[in-house]
Amino acid sequence: MHIDLNAFFATAEELRHPELVGKPIVVGGYGPRGVVSTASYAARKYGIHSAMPGAQAKRLCPEAVFLEPDFGYYSMLSRSFFSYLKRYSLIIEEASIDEGYVDMTEATKGVKDAHQYFQGIMMGLLKEIGLKCSIGVAPTKFLAKMASDMKKPLGITFLYRKNLSQTLYPLPIDAFFGIGKKTAERMKEIGIKTIGDFKRATDVDDPRILSMLGKSYSTLKKEVNGTSSDIVDPTVYDAKSLGHSETFPFDTNEEDTIKAKITELAIEATGGIRRDHKKGKTITLVIKDSDFKSHSKSLTLSEATDSSEMVTQTAIRLYESNFLGMMIRLVGVTISNLLDPHEETVQMSLWNYENYEEMDKTKLLVNELNRKLDKPALKLASEVKKNGDR
Repeated sequence: MHIDLNAFFATAEELRHPELVGKPIVVGGYGPRGVVSTASYAARKYGIHSAMPGAQAKRLCPEAVFLEPDFGYYSMLSRSFFSYLKRYSLIIEEASIDEGYVDMTEATKGVKDAHQYFQGIMMGLLKEIGLKCSIGVAPTKFLAKMASDMKKPLGITFLYRKNLSQTLYPLPIDAFFGIGKKTAERMKEIGIKTIGDFKRATDVDDPRILSMLGKSYSTLKKEVNGTSSDIVDPTVYDAKSLGHSETFPFDTNEEDTIKAKITELAIEATGGIRRDHKKGKTITLVIKDSDFKSHSKSLTLSEATDSSEMVTQTAIRLYESNFLGMMIRLVGVTISNLLDPHEETVQMSLWNYENYEEMDKTKLLVNELNRKLDKPALKLASEVKKNGDR
């Protein structure tokens, strides 16, 4: 099973702002330099979609409600989502904050009405947590991912190898998960307009496709034939770094646009290390310029941190010192040299010892409570945004 939360950030905002239910909601900035992160289905009816410039979204729907992303809140809901799924199977692979693969082999043994069974999972999630989802069920991870995208919101789709010619192959090549827009356009130029066209091209190992796809060809061939991986890996990787990056919808050197994106990515990365009960010492800013050349600059702090403010400030300082004025295509923020706060040795001066000790006791208490709750439900007041009614 691939399960994907529908318009997750927008739905999360509806949960704490019930008065916004059914209204066009855009998570992201609407100024001339803002970018849409997620749009509710009501907003999508106006043509608004993720990665669209906020100003364009505002023109398409002037009455839309624009909200700033709150990744700490979204992360908390994400943990509740994955905890809910563990009732059905412990073999879960988290693909992102709002989607995952679940091995349902054992869970569905003896189930007579599969659609009703998965409908129960979907409606239980909606009733208990308030999150809408779409579910895809198939013999491989790729097919399950494709299936979950076919009916949104609140849809269930089953894909079987024997029926792919009726269910999958008529879809446009643009719908193929893993084939980007530019590659899809190049395929159309040589007559491959549907997934079925691509399947037939792989049957004869069309040299034009081989040349176009290179090393990824063999993987994509297995996927379109329904023979790719069916292994759901529940292993939690103890990473030494965690980062997020995003490509702008257009190359830009607008300082405010880039800083806003750096801030968003820093908050998301910090939320990730907090979920893993980690702190990091090295902050790295990665950018890709308009010529697709990658650059990176890092700064190692004297003490490890899980403060979104510290990570944001450091990343922005790296940008101002090294990349100001550069035309940028992609930006990323990575936190590395991660460690468990309990294992950290801190050099404290006589003058800051008492303040640090008191803060550390409170932080340790918050971390311990969050571990017992199995989700980051609590945080220090100093870590909470102080904007308006939050």
